Amino acid sequence: MSPRGRPGDYRRLVVKIGSALLTAGDGALDRDWLEALAADLAVLCADGHQVVVVSSGAVALGSAPLGLARRRSRLEEQQAAAAVGQVRLAHAWQSVMAGHGVIVAQVLVTPDDTEDRRRHLNARGTLETLLELGAMPVINENDTVATDELRYGDNDRLAARVAQMISADGLVLLSDIDGLYTADPTVDADAEHIPEVGRLTPEIEAMAGPGASRWGSGGMRTKLAAARIALAAGCDMIIGDGRLKSPIAALQQGARSTLFRAGASPLAARKRWIAGSLEVRGRLLLDAGAVAALARGGSLLPVGVTTVEGEFARGDTVALAGPDGAEIGRGMIACGAGDARRILGRRSAQIDEILGYAGRSVMVHRDDLVLFPAPDDEEKGEATA
Repeated sequence: MSPRGRPGDYRRLVVKIGSALLTAGDGALDRDWLEALAADLAVLCADGHQVVVVSSGAVALGSAPLGLARRRSRLEEQQAAAAVGQVRLAHAWQSVMAGHGVIVAQVLVTPDDTEDRRRHLNARGTLETLLELGAMPVINENDTVATDELRYGDNDRLAARVAQMISADGLVLLSDIDGLYTADPTVDADAEHIPEVGRLTPEIEAMAGPGASRWGSGGMRTKLAAARIALAAGCDMIIGDGRLKSPIAALQQGARSTLFRAGASPLAARKRWIAGSLEVRGRLLLDAGAVAALARGGSLLPVGVTTVEGEFARGDTVALAGPDGAEIGRGMIACGAGDARRILGRRSAQIDEILGYAGRSVMVHRDDLVLFPAPDDEEKGEATA
C-alpha cells in the first residue's frame, strides 16, 4: 500500500473550511477562491472519491447585510446573521459546484446530532445516502438554534465528529497556517514545522500553547482536539494552508502540511469500539446458519435470529449468541427491541409488510458487528472480527 498523506489518497474525505478563507476583509464572499477550491473538489469527485465539506461562513456572510459586521454581536444577533448567511452560503456552494456537475446538499447539525446516539444514527444515515447517490454534503453548525452551552463553537471539532460519524479515512483542515509548529511561528522565529505526527503525546499537545493565546484558543488547540477525535476513529488528519489559490491541488502536489497518521482503519477502530462497549442492552440468539453467515463476513438477517432478549433501541449494542447460548460477538442493532421481536425468523422481503413501513433489511450490518475469536483462534492469537 502506498503511503497516505495527500487528499487523493483517501476514499472518503472530509474537508473543513474556515470563515476567514471564504470571506474577504469586508465580510463578502471571496468568489475567486471558492471557485478554485470547487475545481479541486470536483476533480476528487470525478476520480471516485466521496467528499464531504464542513463549511464555516454563515455568520460572516449574514452579518454585513444586517449591519452587524463592524461590532461585536450578541448571541441572538449572531443567530440572526447565521439565518441570513446560511441561505447565501448554500447558494454559493450550489452555484460553484453546479458548473462541475456536482450536486450539493446542505446539512445543518448541532452537537446533539453527532453525540446523541439516536440522532447520530439518523444523521449518519442521511449522509451515507447522499454520498451513495453522488451528492456532496456541505455541513455547517446550526447556529440559528444553538446556544452558547450547546455549540461546538469551532468547526475543527465538528469536522472531526463528522469524519468519525461517516467512517471517513481522511480529514483536511484548511487553515491560515501550513501545519503544526513547535511554537507559534508568528511570535517565535525559532519555531520548527512538524511534517508528521504519529501519536498525540503530551509534548505535541503542549505545542499548542496556553489556552488564552490566539495560537491556543482559536487555532492549534482546537485542531489538536480535532486530531484526537479523528485518530481515535481511524481517520488521518491533515492541516494545510487554505490561503493558497487551489489548496487541495497544492496539497496533492506536496505543499507543506502536517499529517496526523491514524494507527488503524476507520472500520477497525469502529469494530474495536463495539467490542469494548460496556453497555450491552440486549441479546440475540442465532441459529447455526446465521453464525456461519457471520463467520463468512455477512450481515445478520432477521431470518437467522431465534430469540430476542432485553429492551434496547436502535443503535444500542447487543450481544450475539449461538444456538448453545455462548456469546460469539457484539453489534449495533438496526432496530428497537419491539420491532426485532416482530421480525425475528422472517425473511427480509416480509419486513415491510410486518412493520407497516420500509424497515431495514438487516438486524446488524456487518460493518457494525465484531465477532470474538473462537477458543482455537485465541490459542493461535488470531481474530475473526
